[in-house]
Amino acid sequence: MKQLLQFVSTTSINLTSFAVFHKHLNTKTFVYPILNAMESKRPFSKSSEPMSPVVEDKKLKGLEASFGSKNLVVKGNDVNSYSIEIERLTKDPEIIDTMTVQELRRTLRSIRVPAKGRKDELLSALRSFMDNNMCAEQDSQSREEGILVSSEKTCEEVKDKNVIDADSAADGNASPDIHELNQGKRKLKQSRSESKTVKVTTKKLSMKSDKVSDFEPSRAKRKVSTDIVSAVSQSVEISRTTIQTEPWTVLAHKKPQTDWVAYNPRTMRPPPLTRDTQFVKILSWNVNGLRALLKLEGFSALQLAQREDFDILCLQETKLQEKDIEDIKCRLINEYENSFWTCSVSKLGYSGTAIISRIKPLSVRYGLGISDHDSEGRLVTAEFDTFYLICGYIPNSGDGLKRLSYRVTQWDPSLSDYLKELEKSKPVILTGDLNCAHEEIDIYNPAGNKRSAGFTDEERKSFATNFLSRGFVDTFRSQHPGVIGYTYWGYRHGGRKTNKGWRLDYFLVSESIADKVHDSYILPDVAGSDHCPIGLVIKL
Repeated sequence: MKQLLQFVSTTSINLTSFAVFHKHLNTKTFVYPILNAMESKRPFSKSSEPMSPVVEDKKLKGLEASFGSKNLVVKGNDVNSYSIEIERLTKDPEIIDTMTVQELRRTLRSIRVPAKGRKDELLSALRSFMDNNMCAEQDSQSREEGILVSSEKTCEEVKDKNVIDADSAADGNASPDIHELNQGKRKLKQSRSESKTVKVTTKKLSMKSDKVSDFEPSRAKRKVSTDIVSAVSQSVEISRTTIQTEPWTVLAHKKPQTDWVAYNPRTMRPPPLTRDTQFVKILSWNVNGLRALLKLEGFSALQLAQREDFDILCLQETKLQEKDIEDIKCRLINEYENSFWTCSVSKLGYSGTAIISRIKPLSVRYGLGISDHDSEGRLVTAEFDTFYLICGYIPNSGDGLKRLSYRVTQWDPSLSDYLKELEKSKPVILTGDLNCAHEEIDIYNPAGNKRSAGFTDEERKSFATNFLSRGFVDTFRSQHPGVIGYTYWGYRHGGRKTNKGWRLDYFLVSESIADKVHDSYILPDVAGSDHCPIGLVIKL
């Protein structure tokens, strides 16, 4: 990987689900400036390989088996009915849609899945369970070996071992194994999740007999050993792990349609381009204050650059002042020395955008060229050989919608005209926080936000009229129709933990290059802001 920002400070980026970087990088190519003499520059990326995250196996509090528990014993008959029900649903998955509420609840209970909620929630929970069950069955070798959790695979493998000693098996009157599970008192409220597992501990019974007769049943004194065998069976209960580490994979929407699914970058990104394909990789991120981001402890922005290996980084809401720019530039790594910043002069420490690139642009301009719109540092345009790149931070309509009229009658039309003027010479890519959730699928609670800034009818209509209807393509929605993928979660109600968010960040491209878009994606695992980064891989 080449080099981006050597942020001496660190950012707080949660990578629990992206612990393994499947990149083509040589570690020698991503070093600090003192080793930059070793670097070899390249104009464009040669890898677009998506991340292959690994979920860490963790012991969940309250899920370890307790030998003294009497109310959660896993019996052989339960296992048989569990298997029969799964086999029935696997053979005829369409039966799920014909089930009544009572049948859904009965079926969910038979496979040990919480059965509370409305019919659509029950359907969602059952479909989610079957999707993961079918995913697990793809590895036949794992099925033969039994039940085993693997953190190196997307689908969990299950492994079940017989832990009865040979002596115990020979004893015809020996007591069966006792399987006990303490699931804790908290009930899972979410109705859909992925990668569902539950930890089960099985006590190994050692049979010890005072007198053993060939003709009489043994009346042995049985001693329970301390040996514990860990096994795993699929269950929604452990989905709390998924919700904690990958909440974006949970379908979170007030009124989801039946064909909507949650965005999962591990499974929904296309295969990487071949190394002989020329392309450019662009990342865009509303950092909600760059200086604050740099002070956060945790994962370094340097590592983010190493992981993503992008050619261009676009930042919004940097909240920098002109006096801060030189200090930030001094912390750039050599091969990303092309950086262009604009700051708000009408209100200090507000707004602000930037483009940082390993590719030197042909030209750069700031703002729209209209004084009424250019005092808040909201726009940077960089011209490259085959396209214009515009990094924008569109005005928010504000509390009480004070700027709604300005937004939809002045700013949006002016930006649209500016883009169409640029498009006369070469295609355009607009990226950034556009402050509009265009459709109901783009917001968790559409009905409750009809008069909230970013989802008013006026803003949504303006978005369609000034951008989509004028020939600009929403790349994420084009590649992922029916997929719920949020890019913003408000701090106030902790929406990120439950994936109750908005999709406010976009890559819009000219229709003439829409077919060259290889990957338009979201990086919901990257924390440090109330927004997460989005990415675009486009062939040249």
